Amino acid sequence: MATMESLIGLVNRIQRACTVLGDHGGDASSLWEALPSVAVVGGQSSGKSSVLESVVGRDFLPRGSGIVTRRPLVLQLHKTEGGQDYAEFLHAPRKRFTDFAAVRREIELETDRITGKTKAISNMPIHLSVYSPNVVDLTLIDLPGLTKVAVEGQPESIVQDIENMVRSYVEKPNSIILAISPANQDIATSDAIKLAREVDPTGERTFGVVTKLDLMDQGTNALDVLEGRSYRLQHPWVGVVNRSQAEINKNVDMMAARQKEQEYFQNSPDYSHLAHKMGAEYLAKLLSKHLEAVIRARIPSIISMINKTIDELEAELDRMGRPIGGDQGAQLYTILDMCRAFDRIFKEHLEGGRPGGDKIYGVFDNQLPGALKKLPFDRHLSLNNVKKVISEADGYQPHLIAPEQGYRRLIDSSLHYFKGPAEASVDAVHFVLKELVRRSIGETEELKRFPTLQSDISAAANEALERFREDSRKTVVRLVDMEASYLTVEFFRKLPTEPEKGPKDDKNASQNIDRYGDGHLRRIGANVAAYIGMVCDTLRNTIPKAIVFCQVREAKRNLLNRFYAHVGSKEKQQLSAMLDEDPSLMEKRDQIVKRLELYKSARNEIDSVAWK
Repeated sequence: MATMESLIGLVNRIQRACTVLGDHGGDASSLWEALPSVAVVGGQSSGKSSVLESVVGRDFLPRGSGIVTRRPLVLQLHKTEGGQDYAEFLHAPRKRFTDFAAVRREIELETDRITGKTKAISNMPIHLSVYSPNVVDLTLIDLPGLTKVAVEGQPESIVQDIENMVRSYVEKPNSIILAISPANQDIATSDAIKLAREVDPTGERTFGVVTKLDLMDQGTNALDVLEGRSYRLQHPWVGVVNRSQAEINKNVDMMAARQKEQEYFQNSPDYSHLAHKMGAEYLAKLLSKHLEAVIRARIPSIISMINKTIDELEAELDRMGRPIGGDQGAQLYTILDMCRAFDRIFKEHLEGGRPGGDKIYGVFDNQLPGALKKLPFDRHLSLNNVKKVISEADGYQPHLIAPEQGYRRLIDSSLHYFKGPAEASVDAVHFVLKELVRRSIGETEELKRFPTLQSDISAAANEALERFREDSRKTVVRLVDMEASYLTVEFFRKLPTEPEKGPKDDKNASQNIDRYGDGHLRRIGANVAAYIGMVCDTLRNTIPKAIVFCQVREAKRNLLNRFYAHVGSKEKQQLSAMLDEDPSLMEKRDQIVKRLELYKSARNEIDSVAWK
């Protein structure tokens, strides 16, 4: 997941999962709305469909006169390592299309299924994923072409209906606008640029694409547009040359068309100096790179929204449940028996009977040492910074023998860096434990009949894990603070404090000047680095001990202790609610649990990518 493509690929998967769960479109707080994508906008006959096909490298979109795109097409491109190109529709998840002519027919059929064989439009999107080694990871939304007049068979409101639909996509702050304009028309009259200017007046979200450069009148060119003189955007304009109608009729291969497009720009007297940043292939890479940057920049706000939604979903789960009959003692015994079954499976995960607990050792053996190695001590203990800290610590009176205050400041500020890896290790183990709780609940057969009780146990376990995490966090931070509160004096008594002198050193040189000489400062930096290395070795061993003691050990012993006490104090009606199995509530609860799992998985995966 460390590559650009994998981050966008992750977003693609999350968006598809959102769509399956109905968590998209119209709801401003949905995860789908928070994730950026590229909206493709253009007037009818602007070459919009040809640009998309060039980006994909496949001929797959419906063609014809008038309004061809009558439903938004959410096109998710997934780069593969090799193999055959194929496509999948969300409405036909078990069917894989390798014939892209069949993809075109399926788009037409699915469009007609909602709109009929009329020329009406619908805002219900079609979701299509294309897997190929010849694409970059990217999410594009193909929207109906903007038009100025209604034609026969269309309602009079069609012009405004299309504009409203397109506007609903491009006015979202997370939307990247791909504005398609033909070169043989005045850019000032471009429908796409006009709309983009209204919703994105600064141009920071808009990418301009000029099509049909090869169809301009002889002696004219689009350099004023491509070089930003006619209309300036914050991102570069990109020119493309699509297949001609004759080439389309002859089924000219898209890869050959790409090559021909490159040759056109390279050999053009007008555009050869721009050839390296023209064409559909360059456009796809440019959009993918920008989309990745936008996603990464907005990760904090996305995570914040996810956390807020998770809290709301958890609260809603806690509110669900209807009472059922039965003896109070039997109800209590059943609940406690299922809790013990869950607790037994959870311990098996930790102790090795089931997979998952080994990930905790991975945190200690890989993540923590790796994070400690990446701490910026080279920069912090550089000659310039050591000199700065020592000078500031000395004040107006330079040190006489060893700069003790400078040493202490350097050590104290260096030790502060250890808190990050320590707390990150606590969080990593916490997420492993949370995942083991989730898996254990799912693997406890006795619990599957009672979604409310699943939720209650999950909430109680996660609440306990939060307490354990907080105690562990305080403990590991205290370990670092302990190292800073009392330095190991014997370590420094064994180290030289004076720089080594060469045979030609002037013995009568000023001592005050020598105190700030490079050799002396390097010695100080080396001494501090050696001490920090000793502390690092100590913490590498003590942090795992503290985490296991505060989190893993407590999870094994006391994960549901408070929950047991809480259940034991409940009345019969409250126990009945915990065992509720009302079908409508179970269905609703199932959807919420899925959304909750989606959001938690999204948070963990996005957060893990953000740290790489």
